Amino acid sequence: MAQLYYRYSTMNAGKSIEVIKVAYNYEERHKKALVLTSGLDDRFGIGKVTSRVGLEKEAIIIDDETNVLSIFLQENSKKKIDCVIIDECQFLRKHHVEELIEIVDSCNVPVLCYGLKNDFKNELFEGSYWLLVHADKIEEIKTICWCGRKATTNARVVDGKIVKDGEQIQIGGNELYVPLCRKHYNDGRVEA
Repeated sequence: MAQLYYRYSTMNAGKSIEVIKVAYNYEERHKKALVLTSGLDDRFGIGKVTSRVGLEKEAIIIDDETNVLSIFLQENSKKKIDCVIIDECQFLRKHHVEELIEIVDSCNVPVLCYGLKNDFKNELFEGSYWLLVHADKIEEIKTICWCGRKATTNARVVDGKIVKDGEQIQIGGNELYVPLCRKHYNDGRVEA
């Protein structure tokens, strides 16, 4: 029985490398993995899942208007799809998650979603919210704060200080975001 998986973490926990690894495992066994990612994160090029260790995988872009079910049906008509894998799933909209549910429930194909849970204000992203509501399996990919505790927050840092105001989505990497534990996010310490 296929299921909808939501695997979340803070930044720098290895989500993208996990996407690449899972897709590789399917393909190594002559199975088709449909890999999708948000068009918002263009730091390493559009239509690519790229890990910080330098590995990358081509992916189909999802934007706000994309119908993921239609893409799945079109690609599945060319070659049977055995798994759908999504990177940057926090940027999904409610309708995307509903379409993923349809893929799981009607087509019996597993869907694995990887992304952030909360933003720099410690608020849920839309995609994260709907995946938390609907996912069959929810798993945390853990990483640590500079102090060694489990990181739970993506702090936006400008000029060495945590910023808690601004637009929810501002694309960036290590130059803009730091994974922190709750204590150091709340007290504003980004390093020892």
